[in-house]
Amino acid sequence: MYVPSRRPIFHRRSQSNLYRMFLWIVLILGGVWLIRQVQIGDVKPLFLPTPTPTRTSDSYALEGDAQFTAGQLDAAIKAYQEAVRVDPNNASIWIKLARIQTYSTRLLVTDDATRTRLAEALSSAEKAVELSPDDSMALAIHAFTLDWNANPTLYGEDQAQKYLLDADREATRAVQLDKTNTLALAFYAEILVDQQKWTQAQQYIDQALGREDAATLMDVHRVHAYVLESLGEYTLAIEAYNRAIQITPNLTFLYLQAGANYRTLGFRSPNEDTQRQLFEKSLEYFAQAARINEQLGVNDPVPYLSIARTYSQMGEYFSAARNVRKALEFEPDNADVYGQLGIVYFKSRNYEGSIPALKCAIRGCDEEESCQARFGSSCTDAGETGLQIKGLALSGNTVVYYYTYGSVLAALSRPQQNYCAEAIQVFNEVKAQFGNDPDIAGIIASGEYICNDLANGLLTTTPTPPGTGTPSLDMLYTPTPTSVP
Repeated sequence: MYVPSRRPIFHRRSQSNLYRMFLWIVLILGGVWLIRQVQIGDVKPLFLPTPTPTRTSDSYALEGDAQFTAGQLDAAIKAYQEAVRVDPNNASIWIKLARIQTYSTRLLVTDDATRTRLAEALSSAEKAVELSPDDSMALAIHAFTLDWNANPTLYGEDQAQKYLLDADREATRAVQLDKTNTLALAFYAEILVDQQKWTQAQQYIDQALGREDAATLMDVHRVHAYVLESLGEYTLAIEAYNRAIQITPNLTFLYLQAGANYRTLGFRSPNEDTQRQLFEKSLEYFAQAARINEQLGVNDPVPYLSIARTYSQMGEYFSAARNVRKALEFEPDNADVYGQLGIVYFKSRNYEGSIPALKCAIRGCDEEESCQARFGSSCTDAGETGLQIKGLALSGNTVVYYYTYGSVLAALSRPQQNYCAEAIQVFNEVKAQFGNDPDIAGIIASGEYICNDLANGLLTTTPTPPGTGTPSLDMLYTPTPTSVP
């Protein structure tokens, strides 16, 4: 009899399932892949904060446009620098950055700051041309920045001429590529003025003014004013600056240029009443620039220095000195402003007071000396904190501080208080670079004459103060008409 085996009631034999094993393998491999992707950042973990939206280059560029129109040039530069950081291959943004960097140099005081900013502007313009070599606007802005770099005081005569020739070449090509480019026509006119080609400059600016978009372009009217200045048409130049101001009313350098033209007209006027009216008009434009800066929260010393120059030409040296000291409140470590304060003191015949200010300008000074220069007293007595001031190198813009300092030291030297050693050292430095200038040579000769007499025992009393017995010095310090704000 066959009895089948009994089925297991309480235990079932395990059996392999191929599909289940395959599923587990897939899940394991998927988990390893997910962990790896999280580690390398391709997959973000859940519940992370929402990322901040990234601003586009156009957004930064629009901000730069708005800041430039508002007169906030430093803020405009920063916005455009952010724009090119986001989109470094956008030539149009580099073009705008170069233009604003160039214009911003009108608000700088020292040679070093101006030279640095102009180099940055030129680098931006070169980048624009590199990205878009056949773009008329890129070439026009490159020409513009080259022209403003063509300053012999900053770079020397040879380098300035090279920049000017390069500017002419770029402007010519910009116009050839697009004869309807209004800015290219205007910038070429500016370059032609700097080349002393006034007739051609007038022709090109007339072409620019004849374009339909000229009415809305500040640059065109600014260059038109510059052309008129070069022709001695100061009243018409003021009218052109006013048209530029109407387009961009917050750009303070336009007010400064218009005010400088009023000052020049005042100097040239033979009528005392008319002269004073023109000087006061000049002061109104400079004061407006200062008010705009105050409204914008911009601490710019330039309007106050412009006011000081006008008061100096009016012979009101107390007001001139007060405004230079106001400029020093904004930039208390600016050696150039100390130099301007020293010149104001010199013109007001405060010769002793001019010495510490001029020393800070050319040699630099310590904290206590800076207080003496600014306040005429110690830091403790003035209730102020002094600063270390670094002196300015000798250049075409600073030579006046050097020979004035040397002249005052020589003129105030006496047997019991002899400053001639320092005076002669300063004179030698000036002669090495500017000895061929007849006016400067005459001033130096006067100072050397005093020191020679003192060394030979021929001078036993206090010498004649500078400006009272030295015709060359009187001539040099007679105010001259200038279009510099």
